[in-house]
Amino acid sequence: MNADFGVIGLAVMGQNLALNVENRGYTVAVYNRTRARTEEFMEKKGQGRKLIPSYLLSEFVASLTTPRKIILMVKAGGPTDAVLEQLFSLLSARDIVIDGGNAHYSDTERRIELAQKYDLRYLGVGISGGEEGALHGPAIMAGGDKEGYKQVEQILTKIAGIGPEGACCAYFGPGSAGHYVKMVHNGIEYAIMETIAEAYNLMSRGLKMSAREMADVFGEWNSSDLSSYLFEITEKILRRVDPETGNPLVEMILDQAAQKGTGKWSTQGALDIGSPAPTIAMAVFARVISALKEERVRASTVLSGPDGRIDTDRGQFLQDLFAAVQITVISAYAQGFHQLQDASRERGYSLDLSEVARVWMAGCIIRAKSLTQMAKAFRDEPDLPLLFLVAPFKEIWEVSQAGMRRVVVQAHAAGIPVPAIDSVMDFVDAYRSARLPANMIQAQRDFFGAHTYKRVDRDGVFHTKWEEE
Repeated sequence: MNADFGVIGLAVMGQNLALNVENRGYTVAVYNRTRARTEEFMEKKGQGRKLIPSYLLSEFVASLTTPRKIILMVKAGGPTDAVLEQLFSLLSARDIVIDGGNAHYSDTERRIELAQKYDLRYLGVGISGGEEGALHGPAIMAGGDKEGYKQVEQILTKIAGIGPEGACCAYFGPGSAGHYVKMVHNGIEYAIMETIAEAYNLMSRGLKMSAREMADVFGEWNSSDLSSYLFEITEKILRRVDPETGNPLVEMILDQAAQKGTGKWSTQGALDIGSPAPTIAMAVFARVISALKEERVRASTVLSGPDGRIDTDRGQFLQDLFAAVQITVISAYAQGFHQLQDASRERGYSLDLSEVARVWMAGCIIRAKSLTQMAKAFRDEPDLPLLFLVAPFKEIWEVSQAGMRRVVVQAHAAGIPVPAIDSVMDFVDAYRSARLPANMIQAQRDFFGAHTYKRVDRDGVFHTKWEEE
């Protein structure tokens, strides 16, 4: 019996993806570097299924129908390179290799070049949805060899999540397009998670609300235009009680946020191409500061500030907070799409942003009701630079900005940090300013470094001897 599809890497994501493919009627070959994990997978989950286990990579390759279709669900970086070094030499021309991990886009570009030397078809594919998504239907963002994608499109489409506009799977462009889109997806994810954390902090620390009261608020928000996976799970988190202490479980969790690097990559990528993504950047830095637990505890006894209490009408503040959160979430998407647009021009991806929004409608972590409107906005205006420039997002800004400004003022007055929410107010205010104080920066650069400047009243490049009378 030959397999239709092969999965290398049997951690939880790899296992669930293999089961997902098998559930769609395909025979799946599976391989893991350690024999014990393959044996455990087959014993616990593989009984009676069309799965072919292999314990040598050469056996795994031999078990596949040609042209072979193989996906790697291996830890990004060195481990992926180590597998590919062994795998490429075992394959035949025009076999298809799919990297389904969170690879950095530059690694994907390098691996594509190496695969071409072996006459292989290489795809960099971003897969989002966590363990449950891998099993029941993730969002799949493909890039790389277009002919290779055509040959695996049916399988990938069948295992993808189903959104309001179809299967959440698409080919986005050549090279590293798929992994770049996934990287920005994760940057948006960081920003939305930080926004939710800031709203939670303002309610908990500022208004002294209980976990149950906050769960009710997030539940109400999730029934509105903010409806999304992350708001849905936040309500569930706030309702969970720790069986050991009887306290809300979230309050028993140490306040140090970990990260795997994709948010950082997204920020670095934005800086590399000069694309403004301050909310994503602030979300990354918020996690970095959270990791300084011992320093923060010490600083809390040294540095003075307000006590964190927000003394105001709770109902009005929660209305304003909804406005602030809604604008911040929209801005996270807007900045991400702006970066994708800039990267597409820079790297030749030819991205269709309406298709990106469509693929994110189900399966992935940032799936949300508002993505339907975002997809429409980019279908109507493919080169739209920022979502806030068109309906309904322009109207949301106009109606909600006053409430957002009140929240930021009250948060700062209480000494509660809101880096994501604050960054959005600064970002949009800067974006809508016909004139910014960058003229002063250019004057300073010219003063100390003779970097020159342009004038508002005539063309050309100018330099001034600033200390001459």
